[in-house]
Amino acid sequence: MAKVLVLYYSAYGHIETMAYAVAEGARSTGADVVVKRVPELVPDEVAKASYYKMDQAAPIATVDELADYDAIIVGAGTRFGTVASQMRNFWDQTGSLWFAGKLVGKVGSVFTSSATQHGGQESTILGFIPTFLHQGMIVAGLPYAFQGQMGLDEIKGGSPYGASTITDGDGSRQPSAIELEAARYQGAHVAKIAAKLG
Repeated sequence: MAKVLVLYYSAYGHIETMAYAVAEGARSTGADVVVKRVPELVPDEVAKASYYKMDQAAPIATVDELADYDAIIVGAGTRFGTVASQMRNFWDQTGSLWFAGKLVGKVGSVFTSSATQHGGQESTILGFIPTFLHQGMIVAGLPYAFQGQMGLDEIKGGSPYGASTITDGDGSRQPSAIELEAARYQGAHVAKIAAKLG
């Protein structure tokens, strides 16, 4: 049975919702799945004034525990076309894991969100993949076998690079049914790969 970590950062709750859908998909394969988040870097008073979602139940991850999993599925919103600094900061602390080769051969995957359809979702995911490759990890995305990312019948996130959601500029749009289905598919896809490699 594969051990899968869904590691996320969510300021307003969209990525948190996606993270639990990813975890649900991974669990559907029989994987042992843990959902954790990275630490917030914004002072509490600023986060509250900016209406951040402060009641997230997922525990805070530590860098050293990454080595305990067969797959790590990372979720964070895009900030100007790249991953949110909270997630970047967390992975910038993984030098000792890199030096010891602790993540070599593990599966890595990314999901994201943005306010608009062209708000940097693909560049955020693609920009994070080198981190996995430097760690010696195997990268998995959201294959076109998930047909939900096809078609123009509705506005939706998702690409072969990974699941995503579109939040609208004021954050009012929550992940849609098809976006959550994509997240579940990606979680299951990654967990199956990790199980085969184990």
